[in-house]
Amino acid sequence: MSTEATESTASLYRDYARRWFPGHSELYVQWATGVADSPELVALVSALPEPKRQPNLVFAAARYLGSGDTDFEGVRDFMIARWPEVAEIVMDHRTQTNEAGRCATLLPLFSMIAAQERRPLALIEVGPSAGLCLLPDLYSYSYDGAPQLGTGSPLLHCSTTGNPPLPTALPEIAWRAGVDLNPLDGTDPETVEWLRALVWPGQTGRLRQLDEALETLHTLKSGAYGSTAGAPTLVEGDLNDRIGELVAAAPEGSVPVVFHSAVLMYLDEADRKRFATEVSAMDCRWVSNEIFFVDAAGGSHEAADQNYFTLALDGVALARTGQHGAELHWLENGSGA
Repeated sequence: MSTEATESTASLYRDYARRWFPGHSELYVQWATGVADSPELVALVSALPEPKRQPNLVFAAARYLGSGDTDFEGVRDFMIARWPEVAEIVMDHRTQTNEAGRCATLLPLFSMIAAQERRPLALIEVGPSAGLCLLPDLYSYSYDGAPQLGTGSPLLHCSTTGNPPLPTALPEIAWRAGVDLNPLDGTDPETVEWLRALVWPGQTGRLRQLDEALETLHTLKSGAYGSTAGAPTLVEGDLNDRIGELVAAAPEGSVPVVFHSAVLMYLDEADRKRFATEVSAMDCRWVSNEIFFVDAAGGSHEAADQNYFTLALDGVALARTGQHGAELHWLENGSGA
C-alpha cells in the first residue's frame, strides 16, 4: 500500500467530515473523522479502487450489513471484523440515491422550458438510479412555506433566494426515460433496503421522503395513476453511448429534456467534454445540476461555494442548489434566455 494512497484516503474522509456531512449527519462527521485517524481502516479503504473509497458508499455498505447507527468505535469494530463483506458490497453497489428532493430545484427549469416550448416534456435522465427524479409531476412542492403546488407525495420543501422563476403549475410530462450503468428496480425489496442505507443517519425527513417517493413509483408501475407518461423506461449502458438514442426516441410533439444531478463528477474530463458537446448539438434542452457545470463547449467550471451544486440550463449557470434539493439560490444574472 503506497503512502500516497493512504494519505489520499485520509484526506478524502477529512474533507467529507469538514465539507459534506456537517449540518446533514453529525454521526457521519464522527465516522469520517474516525476513519481518517484510524491507520487500520485507512489501509483497508485504500485497498479499494479509488472510485470506491467514497465515505458515503463505504458507510452505506456497513449499515446495509447491519452495523447500526452506532458510535465510531462500534462501526470501526464492525467494519474491521467484517471487512471482506463490506468490501464486497462496496464493489457491487454504487451511491445511487438520486435524491427525489432534487425535483424541487429542477422543477423551476422544467416549468420554464415547458413555458418556452409550449410542448409536453420528454424527460431523459442521465444516471437515474431507480428513476425517482423522473416523477416531478407526481410529487407536490412548497417553496418558502407557500401553499403546496400539486397533490402528490412526497411533499418537497425548498427555501429560495434571488427571485427564481417559481412554477405556478406542474409541467405536462409525455415520457420518462434514463440511462444508467446499473438501473435499479425501486420495487425490489433488496434494492429498497440499499437505497434506504444510502440515506445518511439522522436524516429522518429524507428517509420518509425516499419511502414516499418509492411508494409513488410503485403505484405508477401498478398502473393506478392516470399519467400518460407511464413508468420510467430505464436502459443500461454508458451515458455517452446511449443518450443519443433516447433523445431520438422521445415522442413526437414533445420536447426532449436531458438532465442529470451529481453524475458528471464520476466522469473523466474527456468523457465530460464529449457528453457536453454532443448533448449541446442534439435537438433537446439540457439541465445540469452538478458540483461543477460543463458549458456547451465542454469547459468545466467549479461552483464558487462547493457546498452547493450549480444548476444550469443549456450550458448557462442559473442557480446554486442544496445537494438534497432543499435550497435554491438564483443567481443575480440568471435568466432563461
